[in-house]
Parts: sequence; C-alpha cells; structure tokens
Amino acid sequence: MWQDAFTAFALYLVIEGMIPFIGPNRFRQAVAQIAKLSDNHLRATGLTVMIAGLVLLFIVR
Repeated sequence: MWQDAFTAFALYLVIEGMIPFIGPNRFRQAVAQIAKLSDNHLRATGLTVMIAGLVLLFIVR
C-alpha cells in the first residue's frame, strides 16, 4: 500500500515538474492568473479537481 502511495506521489512530482520545465513563461503567466482568482473560486476549483481525481481513482481501482 505505501509503495503505491509513494509511486503516485513520485508521478505527481514528475508531472508537476514537467510543466514549468517545458514552458516556464506560460507557467509564470498561469500562476499570475491563479493569484488573481478569489478564494471561493480557488476552493471550488480545488473541490472539482479532488472529486475528478476520486472518480478516476474509483474507475481505475
């Protein structure tokens, strides 16, 4: 179980690292746009992403 969790976390880090590596200017612009969003909008987006991840995890597992 822990091996799966660490594997998933490692893949997350690889994917997150690819984004600024491939397009640092676009990444910087995206972060600037995210910083302008309201707290409620960020929370709603975070909730949506978490639910999508849980649904995908349920489908895969």
